[in-house]
Amino acid sequence: MQDPVKSSKFLSLVLRHQPDKIGLVLDQNGWVGTSDLLEKLNYHGFKIDLEQLKIIVQNNNKQRFAFSDDFQKIRANQGHSVSIDLALEPKCPPEILFHGTAHQNLESIKKHGLVKAKRQHVHLSSDEKTAIQVGGRHGKPIVLFVKSGEMHQAGHTFFQSENGVWLINSVPIQFLIFPS
Repeated sequence: MQDPVKSSKFLSLVLRHQPDKIGLVLDQNGWVGTSDLLEKLNYHGFKIDLEQLKIIVQNNNKQRFAFSDDFQKIRANQGHSVSIDLALEPKCPPEILFHGTAHQNLESIKKHGLVKAKRQHVHLSSDEKTAIQVGGRHGKPIVLFVKSGEMHQAGHTFFQSENGVWLINSVPIQFLIFPS
């Protein structure tokens, strides 16, 4: 079996950002046929069968991927830079959510709030521990508290992906609590 970490990272690339890299076409909701994915992965040197793919999806520590109930389709749960509609229903968030970032991003966030940049949504966590892990991927982690309950009351729409990540278009500065 291929290295599961390397395979998972490549799956993230093709299911979230560059499906055309291996000739995939995602449907409007980000799904692709599992057999099509496996065929194209194998053609491009990732020798994976369905059982191995199930293990990669199941063991992904961030639960980035989901199968359809019949395993005929697969998609990334969130984090896309390609235009898709995850078809999620709006959801009422908890009063406080968390956003992990690297220290070097703090000045920009203090000026502009949290913006989605090239992604379709800003990602928020339900717990501080996850936010620390996310923020630590690119440097010294900083955790911002998001007044999500107030945002929701002010008319901002929240979604929650299948793996529990909270999604929103942006977080204006007035709804952020910065570390002291």
